[in-house]
Amino acid sequence: MLLPWRSLPPRVAVGRCASTIQASVQRFVPASSSIDSSALEQLQAFVSQASRLFVISGAGLSTESGIPDYRSEGVGLYARTNRRPMQHSEFVRSAKSRQRYWARNYVGWPQFSSHQPNSAHLALRDWEEKGKLHWLVTQNVDALHLKAGQQRLTELHGSTHRVVCLDCGQLTPRAELQKRFAALNPGWEASAGAVAPDGDVFLEDEQVLNFRVPACDACGGVLKPEVTFFGDVVNRATVHFVHNKLAESDAVLVAGSSLQVFSGYRFLLAASGRKLPIAILNIGPTRADHLTDIRVSARCGEVLPAIQLS
Repeated sequence: MLLPWRSLPPRVAVGRCASTIQASVQRFVPASSSIDSSALEQLQAFVSQASRLFVISGAGLSTESGIPDYRSEGVGLYARTNRRPMQHSEFVRSAKSRQRYWARNYVGWPQFSSHQPNSAHLALRDWEEKGKLHWLVTQNVDALHLKAGQQRLTELHGSTHRVVCLDCGQLTPRAELQKRFAALNPGWEASAGAVAPDGDVFLEDEQVLNFRVPACDACGGVLKPEVTFFGDVVNRATVHFVHNKLAESDAVLVAGSSLQVFSGYRFLLAASGRKLPIAILNIGPTRADHLTDIRVSARCGEVLPAIQLS
């Protein structure tokens, strides 16, 4: 018999070795133990007793689809390289920085856009279809939740699959921009290095000197991925909307996020203030561990599909 969530001990333990995942993506997934039957039963109780579940997903949900993250110990971008993501201020003020960014993004786009949802994305989609999931907020910009068919969704940091004009605000599909890049740069080639979490690749500066970047076809303005770059802030209307969805919910589950970025962490603070039950599923520590009743360190792709909905 499953226990009420308030009866569950904090910091759920895990055991056994992790189950096998595809070798092609394993290098992006940090080492973890496989959740044991006791821990799974306790998380099952938490989900079962929620009727309007609010989920926050992060990069740890997409590593099993082959997309690296920034912070995971040993395998994240920060651990493997000295590379840091594009800063908002740098992109806005420097045409040279935009040229470098878009050249790298152009090379990396075919691979990045080909990634597909994994079992964790599909499980959350099923939870929505069965009425368990009230709202899903993702910090990811890879569009994998949309590819999985999720509808009750807010992409908190936007999506690399959309491009916005900083002058007139026109939105266009990223795939259309790829065609414009190709037309403007016939014969331009650059061999791709490793793909970064935001979809670009590692290129030397001299490789991008002759790369041409198109302007907005509506007003001639500057084009940017419709994502929140580091150093920028999430739109206030989006934050307000998500807080309203949280207020309608009765429990919060974090899936695959360390919550180091305040844009996501703020919703855990709000949930704690509302005394909502909180569970965290993530490999490694998170910023909100002190706020949670249940803490599970295991792979999202192993755990979420194993949860049964009544």
